Order: sequence, then structure tokens, then C-alpha cells
Amino acid sequence: MFRGGRRRRGVEGKRMTIRFVLFVNKQGQTRLAQYYEHLSIDERRALEGEIVRKCLARTDQQCSFVEHRNYKVVYRRYASLFFLVGIDNDENELAILEFIHLLVETMDRHFGNVCELDIMFHLEKVHFMLEEMVMNGCIVETSKQNILAPIQLMEKTS
Repeated sequence: MFRGGRRRRGVEGKRMTIRFVLFVNKQGQTRLAQYYEHLSIDERRALEGEIVRKCLARTDQQCSFVEHRNYKVVYRRYASLFFLVGIDNDENELAILEFIHLLVETMDRHFGNVCELDIMFHLEKVHFMLEEMVMNGCIVETSKQNILAPIQLMEKTS
């Protein structure tokens, strides 16, 4: 679904990409934030606050897509964590839900049943997994084995 390295292009010829990835707990505390476009610290803080409040206020019966500013936010809750991905308005929401699920499954494979503490105490590994999967906002890897191989190699050598 994401393989092949070819991405569709928008009207102006720009790439359709992931703009940011956030992991947030039920209290609204950001546990991981990765941005693929430049935003100042103040802009990031304001954006995170607005989006997190909006997503946490929604019920389980509502869909997992929210439009905010010039983004579409796709989110999914796993246990006590919300995984939020900001995308362009014309990006495929269902593909992004699959991406979130793949990310969680990959972390589950590495940590066992991943929880908030795993992310907090192994933040560098989680960032590394995300960097293996996404490059410049484009999904480049979907194989759990390929995503985890460099991490397992680093653990063997240390």
C-alpha cells in the first residue's frame, strides 16, 4: 500500500505528506512529537494544545478524523494513549489509520505490550522506529522486521 517510493502530487506539484505525529496520554500530555514541516516552538505548543483538546473531547462513537486549520488530523486511541497524525486535507485517512496501527504493532513487537512508560523511558527507540517508517513526511517502510532490524542490531552491539 505504501511501497514503491512513488507518491501522488497535489495541484501545485507538492508532495502529499504527513505533517506531524503526536503521542498524547489521556491527560493531554504530549509524550512524543515529530514534525515534518517547520513550526516555531510557540506555534507547535499552540497547535498541540488545540488539537489535543479537540481530539480528547470526542467520544468513541465519533469518527477518528478532525479538520483543524489547514490540516486533517487522524487519530486513534490505544489504551491510555492517543496517536495523532496531521496530514494534508486530500490525503487518504484510512491509509493513515493503517499507518498508526502498524506503528503500534511494531512497538508492541519490540516492547511487548507497549505502554506509556515504554515510550517515556525508551523515547530514542520510538523516535528511531518512526524515522525508519517516515522520511520527510512520506511513509517509506511498512515491514515490521525491517523497521526493527537496526534497533535489534544496536542492542546486540551495546
